[in-house]
Amino acid sequence: MKHRLLFYFSVLMAVLSGCRREIPFLHSEEEELTSGGTGHEAVKGFFLLNEGNMGSNKASLDFFSYETGKYMRNIYPSRNPDIVKELGDVGNDLAIYGGKLYAVINCSHYVEVMDVKTAKHVGSIDILNCRYIAFNEGKAYVSSYAGPVQIDPNARPGKVVEVDTTSLKVTREVVVGYQPEEMVITGGKLYVANSGGYRFPNYDTTVSVVDLETFEVINTIDVAINLHRMTKDRFGRIYVSSRGNYYDVGADVYVIDSNTDRLVGNLGIPASEMCISGDSIYMTSVEWNYTTNRNTVSYTLYDVAREKIVSHNFIADGTDKQIQIPYGIAVNPDTKEVFISDAKDYVTPGTLYCFSPEGNLKWEVTTGDIPAHFAFTTRSFQ
Repeated sequence: MKHRLLFYFSVLMAVLSGCRREIPFLHSEEEELTSGGTGHEAVKGFFLLNEGNMGSNKASLDFFSYETGKYMRNIYPSRNPDIVKELGDVGNDLAIYGGKLYAVINCSHYVEVMDVKTAKHVGSIDILNCRYIAFNEGKAYVSSYAGPVQIDPNARPGKVVEVDTTSLKVTREVVVGYQPEEMVITGGKLYVANSGGYRFPNYDTTVSVVDLETFEVINTIDVAINLHRMTKDRFGRIYVSSRGNYYDVGADVYVIDSNTDRLVGNLGIPASEMCISGDSIYMTSVEWNYTTNRNTVSYTLYDVAREKIVSHNFIADGTDKQIQIPYGIAVNPDTKEVFISDAKDYVTPGTLYCFSPEGNLKWEVTTGDIPAHFAFTTRSFQ
């Protein structure tokens, strides 16, 4: 079963303490994939955060250098030998802002902050059941379930925590919907996708709209059940994915006009992951259904300018047939290479695939467990 479903329904995790446990990690190692050399591109490499299955305490950080052509696995322990038990349990999001790299570690209840050039520890921010991170004008915004990691029909509403990126101190908080997930920022407003996943089968259906000046919810948009991913285009439209209920309500992507804060339509496309590059949204989906007891996998390319599906499979060379569980997706903003990570069985090392813009495989490499979240950097890694 897909790892994210395990997150919401696993009884074994209902009493998870969230502390980082005594489970050994793989040694840091590197592998040469290309001859190196970035040419005139600004992007020098990317970090990949491996989630590690819940309860295994195996979140890990990899790095690929375009300058050297080397892929480095599990770099955090060697860069931070004094940090006990390393990154922790479930790496849920990764982003770069300023000179810092932020890793949201969900079940260890904190955000790890590192120097983006060295991956060395700078500080940390304690946030209960933290999920995703977004940035605006010197502030970080972190969504939080604001409660223990457990299914609970009476689970409390979640919140978004504002953090000053200089001091790494919490400055403000605002209560939003139930079990908030990804966020986007546009027009001075923060949009939050609320899932209600802990309150199954009574999912949340809303997007909370937060005014960043007052840090208050100024609107609540009713969208669809069990919301998750969010991205935005240059036309002021926000795309938010619904995971459905895994039975008779299917997954879909809905569109919000940020100028009016109104729901304006849906794409009829399932999306577990979304990545926008220019006017193209790359979407992968692993849609589980309890009635059929099977996953339906898809790779869709959608053009936001033409408002139409360009391709029902953007992998052109058949490599998709060897990918078990497409889990993470990213597009290099310079080269337009497409990266797809494969979570496989969720308990063993995954695989990262690099495709040309035309959808042909360039290389593949073994990662940590459940490779998921990417952050491209323009800085050389030291």
